[in-house]
Amino acid sequence: MNRKLPTVCPSCSAPMMVTELTCPDCDTKVQGRFAPSPLFHMTPPQLEFVEVFLRCRGNIREVERELGISYPTVRSRLDEVIEQLGHEVQPVSSDNRASDWIRKFEDGELTFEETLEAIRKG
Repeated sequence: MNRKLPTVCPSCSAPMMVTELTCPDCDTKVQGRFAPSPLFHMTPPQLEFVEVFLRCRGNIREVERELGISYPTVRSRLDEVIEQLGHEVQPVSSDNRASDWIRKFEDGELTFEETLEAIRKG
C-alpha cells in the first residue's frame, strides 16, 4: 500500500526530513539525513500545475485551456513554482511583453493599432 509522504510535521508543522530508505525487493535499509528534492515541499496545487505544464510541454495556451485559467494566472503559478524550486523569478523582458501584446491581439483583446502602439512604447 502506497501512502502519501507527509511533507510537514503533524506536531509542529516544520518541514519533514527523509531519514530512511528501504529496498522493496530485499528489505535493505539505509539510514541518514537525506535532503529531499524541492518538489517534495510543493503543495498539491503546485504539483498539479507542474504535471499539467509538463504534459502540455510548456505550452501556456494549452495549460490555460486544461486548467481553465487565464494567461496571467498561468504566469503567476509558474513564477510561484520557480520560486518554490529555489530560483529567482526574472522580470519580464520587453520581448516577453511584446509577445503578450501579440497574444492579446490574437485573442481579440487589442486592435491591430493598439498592439503596434503598445509594442512601440515597449
